[in-house]
Amino acid sequence: MTTFDERERAFEAKFARDQEMQFRIHARRDRLLGLWAAERMGLTDAEAETYARDLIRSDFETIGDDDVVRRLTGDFTAAGIDVDEAEIRARIEEKTIAARRQLIESME
Repeated sequence: MTTFDERERAFEAKFARDQEMQFRIHARRDRLLGLWAAERMGLTDAEAETYARDLIRSDFETIGDDDVVRRLTGDFTAAGIDVDEAEIRARIEEKTIAARRQLIESME
């Protein structure tokens, strides 16, 4: 086996690890975001968990955060809660940081 082959394998392994970590951060972020939204809507603990799981699933509709923003905007509107897109996007950033921190701490 050549050094080039070893390096190629190492890069592929790192890429796979990085992609898995991004997926896990994204899913955890969506869960945290769902729990935040559920709290704002006054859902019970059980309803909040179900809502958070549904939000994670809804994030697979399109690439990017637009599907999550649309879902949250619609749900807040239906619940009669005034939350604008800017606040939702700010919470997305906040929950991304929290999710990354939680995952890193769980790996230590």
